[in-house]
Amino acid sequence: MIFEQIATGGCQSYVVGCPDACVAALIDPEIRQLDRYLGSIARGGLRVRYVIDTHTHADHFSAAHEIAKKLGVPVVMHRDSPAPFADLRLQDGDMLVIGSIRMQAIHTPGHTRDSMCLLTGDRLFTGDTLLIGATGRTDLPTGDPEQLYDSLFNGILKLDPALKVFPAHDYKQQGSSTIADELASNPRLQKRDRAEFVEMMNHLNLTAPTHLTEALRTNMTGGKTVAQLLAEAAAKTPFVSLVELNARIARGAGDLVVLDVRERDAYNAGRVPGARHLPRGQLELRVNDELPDPTARIVTVCEFGKISTLAAATLRDLGFMRATALDGGMKAWREGGLPIEQG
Repeated sequence: MIFEQIATGGCQSYVVGCPDACVAALIDPEIRQLDRYLGSIARGGLRVRYVIDTHTHADHFSAAHEIAKKLGVPVVMHRDSPAPFADLRLQDGDMLVIGSIRMQAIHTPGHTRDSMCLLTGDRLFTGDTLLIGATGRTDLPTGDPEQLYDSLFNGILKLDPALKVFPAHDYKQQGSSTIADELASNPRLQKRDRAEFVEMMNHLNLTAPTHLTEALRTNMTGGKTVAQLLAEAAAKTPFVSLVELNARIARGAGDLVVLDVRERDAYNAGRVPGARHLPRGQLELRVNDELPDPTARIVTVCEFGKISTLAAATLRDLGFMRATALDGGMKAWREGGLPIEQG
């Protein structure tokens, strides 16, 4: 079996493949590792047959939709997944064929309604149902401690104790465990009475994941994260350095329009000398009146250089092909001791 475990912080994803057929599945990919997955697949001469999410992730951003589009392969999730982009929806007991590898889906609701584990050979990919030294939490949308109890004690914990456990998160940096080890040492699995287990899960008092709302929004719908939008905008937008813009202003570059896209209060408090004001929220509505010359050289400015990047990309989409963004924004401009205009 071809096997690669890829860590992104506490998140774990896996490439599992058949060396004879040179085909593979990608399990629980994370968006920050998109290029690494593609490189690993190309380096191994593999053809990805399936991109699989074991459940709807709430604490990080899945790359399943994006990488499946790039590779032209199906996204695989459980039947109960809310994601409209899931192409192949598995039920309990369904099996995927990946060359000589047989991968069986086991529906394990509890952490989420659509959670499933994947059994292949001597390995069990447990998603967030069973973690090393812990279990998935049940206090997020569609979580249910009663269902998690059944999924664990009446489900996967009855499988071969020697099975290797590979979870979607590994906060202990151990890489893997076994069912036997988890039964013996996992603190949460020592509560084997249903009522005691449910009581424990209901009172874990865990903090909410940092990106809960955005992760659910993007993972459930296939929408884009803010980071993706910024990266896409930056990929098609050139930037101007603080030194270059200051030099051009000093020598009176007549063809240059400095466009401050912040709100009025921020603009009045301090701006690049000579900057014109057009808030990002009004850009599309006022651009024809404010910027009648589509050949003008435009430098967009915001506080940190992010909104201005989106604004410059929008201007380019609208036909202003000389639009650029100030690298670092007004924060860097002030910290550099460069001249400020107020009022």
